[in-house]
Amino acid sequence: GAEISDEDNSDISDVSDPLTPARPLTIAEFTDNYGPAHSGLLYAVQFLEEQVLAAGHKVLLVAPEAKGPNPHAGNPNRREIRLPSVPIPGAGIRLSMGQDFDYRLAQMVANPPDVIHIHGLGSIGLLGMWVAERTNRPMVITWHTDLEAYADHYWHLVPLLNAAYKVYKLHMDKPSWAQIKKTRFKRPRRGGAQVDLLELSANMLTDADLVTTPSDKTAKRVLEIAPNAKVRVVPNGTDALPELPPISKHRGPRLLYVGRISLEKGIGLMLDAFELVRDQIPNAELMIVGDWKSTPPKLRRKLQRASRFGGVKLPGQVPREKLGAYYASGDAFVFASLTDTQALVLHEAAHAGLPFVMVDHELRLVIDPGVNAVLARPNAVSLAGAMIGMINALEDPEFAARARARSQEMAAQWTIANQSEEFVRIYEQLAAGETVPLTEGLCPDYGRKIFPNRTVTASFDPPPSQG
Repeated sequence: GAEISDEDNSDISDVSDPLTPARPLTIAEFTDNYGPAHSGLLYAVQFLEEQVLAAGHKVLLVAPEAKGPNPHAGNPNRREIRLPSVPIPGAGIRLSMGQDFDYRLAQMVANPPDVIHIHGLGSIGLLGMWVAERTNRPMVITWHTDLEAYADHYWHLVPLLNAAYKVYKLHMDKPSWAQIKKTRFKRPRRGGAQVDLLELSANMLTDADLVTTPSDKTAKRVLEIAPNAKVRVVPNGTDALPELPPISKHRGPRLLYVGRISLEKGIGLMLDAFELVRDQIPNAELMIVGDWKSTPPKLRRKLQRASRFGGVKLPGQVPREKLGAYYASGDAFVFASLTDTQALVLHEAAHAGLPFVMVDHELRLVIDPGVNAVLARPNAVSLAGAMIGMINALEDPEFAARARARSQEMAAQWTIANQSEEFVRIYEQLAAGETVPLTEGLCPDYGRKIFPNRTVTASFDPPPSQG
């Protein structure tokens, strides 16, 4: 558990010097999303692992068994627990269904980590909560996903998660996945998915010693769901991609999207809007970079039609280290999703100096409306108007230069080193039983503000120093 303290009203800068731990800590990272699809969450966890290891600590990764990028495999200070999993159609992830949970729980209770960091709500996230409860170790939850928004797309997962949490609450002393199997087989209710998820989310968030969010938008949402949650905004860090010569330039303006291609990303809306853009600017091109062949059939057919007849280019999945050439070839980045909590692709595009056309008005870490971005409402006519407005604005060299400079300036604030160092400091503070200041947000002035008289302190006794 954790408690709110009124003793520390210092600014975050007062704790900016990294702590020197008395011993290396073991940080357990629990994530339900570690491949096979490439995603912002996958990269965020891997960037964090890199910095934790560089700081001299150890990492225990707990994730579903899955293929995919795993750059830290084989590091002597890193261990993995991979749990049997099944693919989730259309989601690009594999979900652990509970096999081996009791055995792995006993293992981790016998040799507990120092800090438990849960990256989202899922079966492995719930396993992390069980470990925290049984070991009395501090638990951090990072709210990477707007679950309410995703619920309508992945509503068939809700009964499993709902049942898992009920077992977690009722049988905390001796959880058993067999108990979940007995209660999970309810008929999925599409309309009730959001209600179930909100109740589940509120309990998880309130139970955490600290909830970190990657943006102000998400912090606000967390406090709406769980007003008593202890929240701190810590954006995920992103560095500029390697500079590469641009891929072949298009003869007209090229609008770009890079990322996961799925329903909740607003790809259908983007295609509808671009069809209207082509009526006004026939030589415009929309390039959508990502694995479009794995999308649901209806969206895949729509993409294929647009590719044949509508000025849309689909290069497919591109390795991350080669994406710089695609960003360098674009004139503006279009983002039609309303479900993202930060969107690391926005940071990658900003590092490359691209301006933005945005439907989400709340993601502001690299967005300065009127300077490097045009905002639209979530309908095809409004989004098309914003695309056309950006294309026309970029014909002014002064606007284009200002937009490029502003994007790069804003992206430079949120590097991997800066943000991961902040997380390492949080781990060290929680493990030592020290206070962790809470933030109310980083925007619009991009300065760090502290909730007056609010800090969070882990209420457990830290383990003794071992030399």
